[in-house]
Order: sequence, then structure tokens, then C-alpha cells
Amino acid sequence: MLGLAFVVEPADVEEARQPDEAPKLYVERLAREKAERVASTAPASLVVAGDTVVELEGEVLEKPRSEGEAAEMLLALSGRAHAVCTGMALAWTGSLASRVATARVRFGPVSREWAEAYVATGEPMDKAGAYGIQGIGSALVEQVEGDYCAVVGFSVAAFVGLLAELGLAYQPGRVATVGGVST
Repeated sequence: MLGLAFVVEPADVEEARQPDEAPKLYVERLAREKAERVASTAPASLVVAGDTVVELEGEVLEKPRSEGEAAEMLLALSGRAHAVCTGMALAWTGSLASRVATARVRFGPVSREWAEAYVATGEPMDKAGAYGIQGIGSALVEQVEGDYCAVVGFSVAAFVGLLAELGLAYQPGRVATVGGVST
């Protein structure tokens, strides 16, 4: 969407929430750990990492582990509002910057039949809260308050802000140092 070339490099980081860890702290910690891990193998690269969770009344919903769990998540979200927290971290030349972007999302009613049909598409299986707002899951959403891109899982506003913290700037189609040199 931003016109930037990139390479996907999975980070081998255990995604386990610590006891009593707040959702915002959890996703920021994971984003930082992922960025640090990949940066350790590619120190000359700008590394962008992130993680997203859904929070429903204190319960953290991550990616579903099964189709049954995905359907139950969707039914739990039915007709209710929930928070989406996306942690982002950027690593560049030995520096690390991170932040969390959030949004509040309200679902319309979801029937079991609809939830199971949606799960059968496969779309929910790699998404926090078992839905993708940028795809078929958009039919579930009645309202978004806050950073829509955080719900997608990549906050453009957070990305641009983190670049600035590292002395970089987004320009259409590229990232440049604050002197104008492309990275």
C-alpha cells in the first residue's frame, strides 16, 4: 500500500503472554522481541515487526488454534465492542523504537451458521480474534473508533511515527534518512 519493497523474515519468538501482562504491554513486548531477533541477523536493514491481539472484557483473543475455537471467538464478539491492540517495533542501525496502536471495534450480530461458514473460508485462522477486517470479516463490523489500520495489523500512523523516532521519514514509495538518503 505504501509502495515499499520488503522481504518477509519470520522471527522465531515464543508468543506467550506472561501472567497478568496487559494486552498493550504484551503486543509491544512481542513486537520488540521480533524486531530484535530479525535485526540480529540483518543489522544493516530496517526491520519492522508487529503483533496484534483482540481484548474482550479482559480476555485476550489471539489467533484461533482450531476452527471450533475460531467460531466460538466470533460468537463471543457478536453484537459487542472489543479493543484491538497492535504493537509495532522498528529496528535500525542498533536503535529500537516501539509503540502500540489501538482501536475499538463493534460487531453486529453473528449467527452460528454465519460464523461456521466464515471459518470454512480459512480467512479467520491466522487472525487475532478470528476475523480480518480487510476481507470477508468486514461484514461483521458495524463501527470502528480509532486507528483502522491497527485492526488490519499494521498501523501506518505508528509506522511513520516510529520512523521519525529513528531519524527516518516516509516519502511516497521510499524511506529516507532525515537528510534525504534512501534506505
